[in-house]
Amino acid sequence: MKLSRSLMPELSALQAFEAAARHGSFTRAAVELNLTQSAVSRQIRDLETQLGVALFERVRQRVVVSSTGQRLLPEAERILAGVADLTLRAASSRDVTGHLTIATLPTFGSRWLMPRLPSFLALHPGLQATVLSRAEAFDMGEAGVDLAVHHGKPTWPGATCSYLCAETVIPVATPELAGSGRVLSDQTPLLHLESRPAQWSAWLGTNGRDPTRGFHGHRFDQFALMIEAALAGLGASLLPAYLIEREVGQGRLVMLEGEHPIAETDTAYYIVVSDGRASEPIVQAFVQWITTQVARDPMGT
Repeated sequence: MKLSRSLMPELSALQAFEAAARHGSFTRAAVELNLTQSAVSRQIRDLETQLGVALFERVRQRVVVSSTGQRLLPEAERILAGVADLTLRAASSRDVTGHLTIATLPTFGSRWLMPRLPSFLALHPGLQATVLSRAEAFDMGEAGVDLAVHHGKPTWPGATCSYLCAETVIPVATPELAGSGRVLSDQTPLLHLESRPAQWSAWLGTNGRDPTRGFHGHRFDQFALMIEAALAGLGASLLPAYLIEREVGQGRLVMLEGEHPIAETDTAYYIVVSDGRASEPIVQAFVQWITTQVARDPMGT
């Protein structure tokens, strides 16, 4: 049965309850809410009458949240937080003509998408973009996400994956570590991504080197950390070319030589569109834009 709205408490009464509970004082709650102490006391008394429970115990000029009040307080806090979020969202939507929420792999987002996103926003004045960092598949409808950039296999519940490009990795090191010949020596330390432990071994075997050496070295759980480790001179890394455009362009990392230095992984990048948002013009526009960006400026070499 749906509760009549006339039976629901006023938002101001919930604010008074939460503030008084947090401060342990009607007087301090009144100061925060810019009300009189008697107004706060009246609001809480009316709320108690409406709910049929005692929210506070009055003990020697002090108020203490009752056991019932303690059980109800988290729900009141959740409601008020929701109203605050609604207010902020409404305020941020002024002069906005549309919204687009994008989920992206963290390092991809910071190193490839962010430098290019201004060009898309320039094509759509008034568009408000929300960019979220996500590494795994999730329920896009529940999260309110329109589309995502995904690396792996083209599977995502409740969404459609469209191929963007394959991933190529290149061996890089600092100029000091690479030396004038830019050849990976047997003494050069190797840096590994934990989720790709056999990548160096495969590269070494393809390039006529001892593949057993490819399992030694420092390990990292994110590309961002491995890039910083490479820049710090900790060793040579096999990294997706699109992640190190800036560092290679600045000469802070150089590509190491080999018979087959560029390797293609067995996974690819996909643009993922929530099934409930596929027909939205702004979603279609972003898919077309990022596809064009990848074709014009590949994420390989």
